[in-house]
Amino acid sequence: MENVKKTIGSFSFDHVGIAVSSIEESLVFYKAMGLKNIHFEEVPSEKVKVAMLELENSSKLELLEPIDNSGPIQKFLDKKGPGIHHICLRVGDIHSVIENLKSANIKLINDEPKKGAHNMLVAFVHPKSTGGVLLEISQPQ
Repeated sequence: MENVKKTIGSFSFDHVGIAVSSIEESLVFYKAMGLKNIHFEEVPSEKVKVAMLELENSSKLELLEPIDNSGPIQKFLDKKGPGIHHICLRVGDIHSVIENLKSANIKLINDEPKKGAHNMLVAFVHPKSTGGVLLEISQPQ
């Protein structure tokens, strides 16, 4: 890790993002499992409707339904079908994490954090840099 320039604090698992065609249809399964703590939100900038299912250990499942045919979730569904879209790590200092990744020549989708669901600052790391996994990093605002 000789390329890391700054200590960036804590990391924790936050959620798994799951692309679905219909949140309503998908919730039948999750409600049958007994999950009840569900928060709904739309993120117009990402052209997506979100249902966040909170688990006992504070981690979450995020169901992502496209609200526009041109958005990234619709493109994912068209290419790969429903399934795991990304994993998310919560970080203590998103700006420092991004700075460290840039200095290590890690390919990012977002060079700067942007506002995401649940009033979080988010940025995505390209799957080419993570062994094939789309990785979201997030920090509460």
